[in-house]
Amino acid sequence: MILQQKDREEIVKLRMEKAKATFLEAKGNIEMRFWQTAANRLYYACYYAVSALLIQNGFLAHTHSGVVNQFSFHFVKNGLISKEYGKLYKQLFELRQTGDYDDWVRINEEDIIILIEPAQQFIETIENLIYNFN
Repeated sequence: MILQQKDREEIVKLRMEKAKATFLEAKGNIEMRFWQTAANRLYYACYYAVSALLIQNGFLAHTHSGVVNQFSFHFVKNGLISKEYGKLYKQLFELRQTGDYDDWVRINEEDIIILIEPAQQFIETIENLIYNFN
């Protein structure tokens, strides 16, 4: 589906709002010590930001893995986003996958606490890239 510029801008705006709201959900789950749910929400907060960036630039991905790959190919490999943020996004994706689908692994406080600030900075970086370079 080809989006008109006005529609693209609106979707990007909505996705960024969703990223920020979902990050707040993650923080709420952290306060309640729901580590697995916090991992899920941290990933999705970043996912919404990345999907906004992809949409902003006319790239489509139909799966979560596709979003990870498109982000890496179009933004990390060419240096628009740091490799550290590329690794962070993949780490959040894998942690969410583990938490959602692996019955034998428990996500704990140590897994999550170290990701809060980097995830927030990641979202802010994506937002800056969307609104300051396009």
